[in-house]
Amino acid sequence: MDSENGFALSPELQSLRDQVRKIIRDEIIPIEAKCDPDAAEIPEEDYWRLAKKAQAAGMWCMGSPIEYGGGGLGTFDMCVLMEEMAQHRMGLYNPGCGVFGRTPPPVIYSGTEEQKRTYAGGTIKNAWYTFFAVTEPSGGSDPAGAIQCRAVRQGDTYVLNGTKIFISHAHEAEWGVVFARTDAKAGRKGITCFIIKKGAPGFTARPFKTLRTSALPNEVHFEDCIVPIEQRVGPEGEGLNLALDLLSRLRFPYSACNVGVGVAALKMSINHAKQRSTFGELLSKRQAIQWMLADSEVELRAARWLTWEGAWKADRGEDFRTEASIAKLYSSEVLGRVVDRAVQIHGGYGVSKEFPIERWYREARIRRIGEGPSEVHRMVIARSLLR
Repeated sequence: MDSENGFALSPELQSLRDQVRKIIRDEIIPIEAKCDPDAAEIPEEDYWRLAKKAQAAGMWCMGSPIEYGGGGLGTFDMCVLMEEMAQHRMGLYNPGCGVFGRTPPPVIYSGTEEQKRTYAGGTIKNAWYTFFAVTEPSGGSDPAGAIQCRAVRQGDTYVLNGTKIFISHAHEAEWGVVFARTDAKAGRKGITCFIIKKGAPGFTARPFKTLRTSALPNEVHFEDCIVPIEQRVGPEGEGLNLALDLLSRLRFPYSACNVGVGVAALKMSINHAKQRSTFGELLSKRQAIQWMLADSEVELRAARWLTWEGAWKADRGEDFRTEASIAKLYSSEVLGRVVDRAVQIHGGYGVSKEFPIERWYREARIRRIGEGPSEVHRMVIARSLLR
């Protein structure tokens, strides 16, 4: 963005966006049509065939640092691309079905060079699943107060005990990061980040089902799980600061996925309204339907603008925390309204598993909870106004 032209996309970014759109349209959607409507992934052979194409085209892990095998794109650029990646049945929680790469939790880039090479580099190269464990049964929106998982220092190791909940991919990940309390009296300064490897003794993950059909959440237990000090990320006590910066920044691509699925649902609604007749007249001729479509278009444009504005600030190094809450709050609530209208316009087809709308309808409901519930984001926004 510049002061004269607003959000002017570079020719390179426009080209990337068009390539992503083509892959989703020509490759991903036809494969999904052959899968179970609730499938979490596309078949392995299709995944690697498309992943190799993306790698050859320089479209692999485009938001990750270049030195570890990524494309080095910023938050704004990734928001533009993620909107396109999300426009398919699995797209809300598995954008592009992962064929553009699986990226590590960015908190790993606060670690040592060896940690970055081993874990970030390995993930980008091999498309490993990873996990990010903050939320506990006692709560997730207030990690400073809710985290009870303990990490006790014993020589050159830490011993972890506790439980995490709603941790995506923990049962199948090669590694992940966990945030545990190392000082019971230090409040937010008493939480530290650790790397947990697959198969670590004392680490167990139990997947369970929710409305979401991709990225199964897990209940994770640590029982006398020994973690070498070499697997601590950053200084002791600084884990929460690392986590909150990460979580705030990731709300922009999260919001872009909300916009993307909303756009896809609106496109389907427009096409259906142009073809479906009732009582001798197309739905598109009926004012009730026209207003639904108009409201969806207005809200999606506003959600996109709020997402882009915040992402642009983040890339410039400005304070973007309030903008992250605004984008996440508004985009998630807009998505729910847009998809609800799409169901209504499609009638019985809207709740049929032959169409992706019913899955989007179910999964969209979670977006008002994940990445911080709407009520918490309203609190954050209000505090910024009243301080």
